[in-house]
Formats: sequence, C-alpha cells, structure tokens
Amino acid sequence: MKKIRAAVVGYGNIGKYTVQALEAAPDFEIAGIVRRQGASNCPAELSSYAVVSDIQELKDVDVAILATPTRSCEEYAKKILPLGINTVDSFDIHTSILDYRAALNPINKDTKTVSIIAAGWDPGSDSIVRTLMQSLAPKGLSYTNFGPGMSMGHSVCVRSKAGVKNALSMTIPKGEGLHRRMVYVELEEGANLEEVTAAIKADPYFSNDETHVFAVPSVDDVRDMGHGVNLVRKGVSGQTQNQRLEFNMSINNPALTGQVLVNVARASMRQQPGCYTMIEIPVIDMLPGDRESLIGHLV
Repeated sequence: MKKIRAAVVGYGNIGKYTVQALEAAPDFEIAGIVRRQGASNCPAELSSYAVVSDIQELKDVDVAILATPTRSCEEYAKKILPLGINTVDSFDIHTSILDYRAALNPINKDTKTVSIIAAGWDPGSDSIVRTLMQSLAPKGLSYTNFGPGMSMGHSVCVRSKAGVKNALSMTIPKGEGLHRRMVYVELEEGANLEEVTAAIKADPYFSNDETHVFAVPSVDDVRDMGHGVNLVRKGVSGQTQNQRLEFNMSINNPALTGQVLVNVARASMRQQPGCYTMIEIPVIDMLPGDRESLIGHLV
C-alpha cells in the first residue's frame, strides 16, 4: 500500500503532536517539516526528517498539515494549493469559517486539490457531535461548555499583542454556553498592563466573553495543556419533548488537535476537489483501513 506523504508546516505545540500522530499512523509517512528557520536550531527529535524553510524543497508531498496560527492559515494554504498539494488546518475563528471556505474553494477547484479547514476539536470533532445531536433532536437548544483548560488559539492571540512576552489563556465554563477567559501574561520590559489588557479585550477572540488579565512572572509556572468540553442538547424528536443528549471529553489540547489533523489529512485524499469542513465529509474517511472491514467492526 502506497503511504500518504504528509508535510507538517509549523512546529509549535500542534506541530509536535501532529508529528507524533503521523508516526503512529500506519498509512502515513512524513515527507518533511517546514519551519521558518529551516534546519537551524532543529530539535533533536526531528533529526531523521527533512527540515526545510519552504515546502517546495520537499518531494512528492500529498498533503500539507498547517500547524500554524489561525490567522496565517489562509496565507499558507493559498501558497501551497497551486503546487497541487492538499491542505488541512485547525482554523478556529468560528465567525470567519464560511468566508475562509469561500476563499479557498475556487482555488481548490482550479488546482484539483482538497482543503479541509477548521479541523481541530472545536471547531472540528465537536462540530460533528453537535450536528449528530441536532439530527436526533431537530427542535431544541444546544450548549457548548469549554474547559476548564488552556485555549491554544486564544493564547496565540494574546502572544501577538505588543508588550507581551508570553501568555496563557484559560477558559472557564459558566454554563449554558457562556465562558470566562482568564489571561496570564508575561510582559515585556516597560510594557503597560492596562494597555495590553485593552488590546486583548478588543480582539474578536475575547470581545464577546468576560475576560480578566493578570501579569505573572512566568507563564510556564501556570501552564496546563489540559482542556475539555461538555456538549448538551435538549429538544424534540418527532413530537416527543424532553430529549436530552450529552457528550463529555477531557483531553490534552494540542495532542487531540494533532490527531484530528492527521485524520482529516487522510480524508482529504478521498474527497473530490473543493474546500470542506469536518461536518461535510464522511466520518469513515477519517479512519485507516478499508470500508468493508470498518463497517463490519463499527456498525
């Protein structure tokens, strides 16, 4: 069986766990790692892989896994798709997903490639659960309660603000889909906490939630990769009231994101050209193995 050749673009938290998930996948091989600094100061665990600064330096890449900050996903995808390489990413700004999908879809069609976007755990695998819940109780309300735990997207957002040396954003559930953001920042010398706080609260990542910002001597002293979600839907099946559905998950945040990215990288090889979110592709396409065996095992 010819293995899928995947390149990992970016080697932060998500990139590291994506490599681990690829190493464990029976149907993948790692074509290489793309880092801004290339092979300079390369971590020892990448010594057996090609490490480059441009994906065009790698050979026979089938799919690029974009382990990059959300706000740079579109830029990377638009550079990589014309090379005839599929892309997958964990873009996580819910309100911008439709626009991002619309921007990539014509490029995918022109280049005969596939992109699967917003493929983390939320948006991503949680989106599939919400879709299933709504199908089982079509009339009703759903609540997504995150945490308590570290939000990678929110933490990256805070680290981009002027005056911030390092940052951690924790999500605390308040119930009924409402959340509190507890933000811990290491400030650059001379930075003003009030100005940093104002910039954080004005960002779309935080503007709709209760947000508290604290200066700490060391973010590493308070960092925790754990996270979780509680999904609840209460609604109506047919004409029957009071159907209650619940899904709970406690996870290592970047590890699960890395696994989901590998799953959709596999699925990208089984779709027609176009840009997709996870709820648009068959769940079975995310699993290794042949359909007959999977159906016999899972149905």
